Amino acid sequence: MISYLILSAIIGLVVGALARLALPGRDPMGLFATMLVGLAGSLTASVVYAALFHRNGGGFLLSVLFSTAIVYLIRRSRGGSLTHPGRREGAWR
Repeated sequence: MISYLILSAIIGLVVGALARLALPGRDPMGLFATMLVGLAGSLTASVVYAALFHRNGGGFLLSVLFSTAIVYLIRRSRGGSLTHPGRREGAWR
């Protein structure tokens, strides 16, 4: 069970990092937030894949795609755009 959790965390970190690299600009996220984005994207991809095709798994590419969409939604919630991540709270212009 411990090895499954560690492996899931590492895969989530890799998927989240690739999702952050897919969008131009810097994202003010730490390692833990990147890992959570990757895990959420992987879970969402597998649920959508199972609902559409009635099979298990979503694939690595679909996980990165869904994680990229989550990173984009996080950017939009912070007031950013596709190429500009937005202004941090309390930061100078």
